[in-house]
Amino acid sequence: MNILIVEDDEVARDHLAKALRDVGHMVETAGDGLDGLRRASSGKVDLAIVDRMLPKLDGLALVQSLRATGRKIPVLILSALGDVDDRITGLRAGGDDYLAKPYHMSELLARVDALTRRGEANGGQGDTKLKLADLELDRITRKVTRNGKKIELTAREFQLLEFMMRHSGQVVTRTMLLEGVWDYHFDPQTNVIDVHISRLRQAIDKDFDKPLLHTVRGAGYSLREDE
Repeated sequence: MNILIVEDDEVARDHLAKALRDVGHMVETAGDGLDGLRRASSGKVDLAIVDRMLPKLDGLALVQSLRATGRKIPVLILSALGDVDDRITGLRAGGDDYLAKPYHMSELLARVDALTRRGEANGGQGDTKLKLADLELDRITRKVTRNGKKIELTAREFQLLEFMMRHSGQVVTRTMLLEGVWDYHFDPQTNVIDVHISRLRQAIDKDFDKPLLHTVRGAGYSLREDE
């Protein structure tokens, strides 16, 4: 699940992003309403968490503009304004759910799960199942199988595999992985990618005849089915 957080408070934004990544989601962030609207309209976001009071474009205007373009991604509005009238205003602006601050992280994560299930039931946007050859990944149940055999992955390995499957057939560079999976916009000079790629390769390729995860020397990695 690729989740967009639009929040101008950097500490709150980073805390929420970490919690979502820890349970296996991919996360991108924006610090103001205009950047948030641009990212939410890109077609690459499955769900948006939007603070109501934002610079440049407030959260309700962001949601209204998003709906005006026909985008139907689920939106969870966060706000310190928690009265009944405030919640009604947020929902009528196009929000799918409204959570008052301060909130418990466990409740927010549960609401994200509920919005995901609701979007799937309503034929929401985005592929909930990814497939390459006999490898299948279900983004809702978080189940991975190959040739019908269940594969156990950690949350980070699941994130990595989802990212690779979204870019199957392409060469995925280390920079792409650092930014898309770890949200690092610099090279931490560690072997974190090598370690996780090795573990993922063991999980999805070790007991099968045809390898799917390939190293492209000097360039990166590619998840593909060789003829």
